[in-house]
Amino acid sequence: MGEPSAAPAALYRLLAWMSPAYPVGAFSYSHGIEWAVETGDITDLKSLVDWLGVVVAEGSGLADATFCAHAHRAVTAGDGTALAAVAELALAFQPTRERRLETSAQGNAFMAATEAAWPAAPLALVRASWPEAVAYPVAVGAATAAHGIGEATAVHSLLHAVAANLISAAVRLVPLGQTDGQRALVALEPVVGATAAAASSLALDDIGGHALRSDIASMRHETQYTRLFRS
Repeated sequence: MGEPSAAPAALYRLLAWMSPAYPVGAFSYSHGIEWAVETGDITDLKSLVDWLGVVVAEGSGLADATFCAHAHRAVTAGDGTALAAVAELALAFQPTRERRLETSAQGNAFMAATEAAWPAAPLALVRASWPEAVAYPVAVGAATAAHGIGEATAVHSLLHAVAANLISAAVRLVPLGQTDGQRALVALEPVVGATAAAASSLALDDIGGHALRSDIASMRHETQYTRLFRS
C-alpha cells in the first residue's frame, strides 16, 4: 500500500505552502527559461514540455526532490547532522550564481513565512544545525516533516509547484496561452510522478545532473541584455 492521504489540516497547510500566493517570490525566477526563449530553444508548447521534462527528470528537479526527501527524513529523525549535510550539499550543487540565489532566496523566504505563520517545534532543528542560507527544497522538506506531512506527498507537491511556476514563466515569455500552460502541466504529470518516485530511493552520493542546456541557460542569463526575471 502507498502512503496514506494527508489529514485535512496537513493538506490545508501543504496547499497553502505550494500556492503561488505563498510569499517566496517564485514568480520572479525563470530558471534559465528566459534565455531559452530568447535563443529559440523554447518557442511553443512542445518545446516547453521537452525542456521541462529534462529539467524535472534529469536536472534540478530530480536533485531538489532528493534533497527534499532527505531533509524530511532528517527532521523526522531529529538528526541535525544529517540535516546539515543535506543543506550544505543543496547549496553546493547549484551550478551558477543565479541558481544559488533562486534556491536560497526562496528557501529563506519559505522558512521565514512558515516559522512566523505556521510554527512547529521540529523546525527549530533547521536553525540549530545549519546557520547559513536554506535551499528551497530543504526548507520544504523540513517544514512538511515538522507538520507531519508524509515524505512522498511532500516531494510530489514540491515538484508540481516547481513545474507549475516554470510553466507560468514560459506562458509570459513565449508567450503561450493559459490553456497551453495547463496542457504543459498535464503532459508533465507522469514525469513529475516518476521523478518523485525515483528521488525516494536516491542516496545523496547518487545525485547528478544531466540537464546541461538548462545549466548553460542559467549562466547565459546573467549577461542577457534585457531581463524580466532574476534567473
